[in-house]
Amino acid sequence: MSERVLVDLTIPGNAAWVCLVRRWVADALTVAGHRDVDDARLVASELAGNAVLHTASGRPGGLVRVRVFEVTDALARVEVIDEGAATVPHPRRPGEEECGGRGLWLVQQSAIRWGTRTVPEQWNLVWAEVPTVDVLLARGTEDAEEVSA
Repeated sequence: MSERVLVDLTIPGNAAWVCLVRRWVADALTVAGHRDVDDARLVASELAGNAVLHTASGRPGGLVRVRVFEVTDALARVEVIDEGAATVPHPRRPGEEECGGRGLWLVQQSAIRWGTRTVPEQWNLVWAEVPTVDVLLARGTEDAEEVSA
């Protein structure tokens, strides 16, 4: 199966739009036949939210581009392109009492792999590949097949 684009949208760099990103990503994956879309929703939300909060995309007139690719029938890649920042996105360990700072840690836990790169105009692209089937359920099915074989 070759990759195909399921979502390609550009939103204003405003936090109010992040909830719509979650919905569009979940709807597009569900329509394409993916069963477990919660992690993809979470990843899209965290990456879009970070773009709005921590990059030039959050300034008045700023934009964030969100793309979702179907890599296989059980794997999606979420990409968020922002207008750049002075720092490179990286997970951190916030203090117990801090209210934020866990977004990329959540992305890291939900994704099979993720990364960043600079794209033309010095914008950032942050991506994550996320399974769209329940990994434990799939593993249980494989075990059941092995036992019956």
